[in-house]
Amino acid sequence: MFTGIVSDLGEVLELEERAEGLRRVVIACGYDPATIDIGASIACSGPCLTVVERGRKGNRTFFAVDVAAETLRVTTAGSWQRGTKLNLERSLRLGDELGGHLVSGHVDGIAELLTRKDLPDMARLFLRVPAPLSRFIAPKGSVALDGVSLTVNEVAGDTFSVLLIPHTLQVTTFGGLPAGARLNLEVDQMARYAARLLQTS
Repeated sequence: MFTGIVSDLGEVLELEERAEGLRRVVIACGYDPATIDIGASIACSGPCLTVVERGRKGNRTFFAVDVAAETLRVTTAGSWQRGTKLNLERSLRLGDELGGHLVSGHVDGIAELLTRKDLPDMARLFLRVPAPLSRFIAPKGSVALDGVSLTVNEVAGDTFSVLLIPHTLQVTTFGGLPAGARLNLEVDQMARYAARLLQTS
């Protein structure tokens, strides 16, 4: 489990195609490699991925993950290239502060950034989601976009907006995010379970 509070900005260093659609991705990070366990979960711009290797390359810490064909197909991981910046979050430990909202790292779909309105020190993003997911998004509710916990402002059909504060713009990949960008979307778990209960009642 995660909280949607980014703890580091990573960068894709290497990609290697493996058998049966598996892709190994090596990601530079600022974490101490001694604190990264093999088998640990790290959210990489949304998807929860398992560490299979870690260490140092030159003066940079890295960890490696294997990304399966399904994840490559349904998330933006399939478009990662060398140099792609990633929002990183390590898994939640019992007793940690829950600063955002509960995030599983299981991407529900892809949101498209329609327009971006830059304000003094802030930015308002207007996004479109796949129609089947729009019912899970409500004003003042939570969403995770590329692994970042955000509060929904306005909702109209299959579009919604979020407001990014200066801190979020500085510590995530959203600072230079252009219109047309595709973002991994995870809807709020409470909304998903409530919808399921209504459907079966």
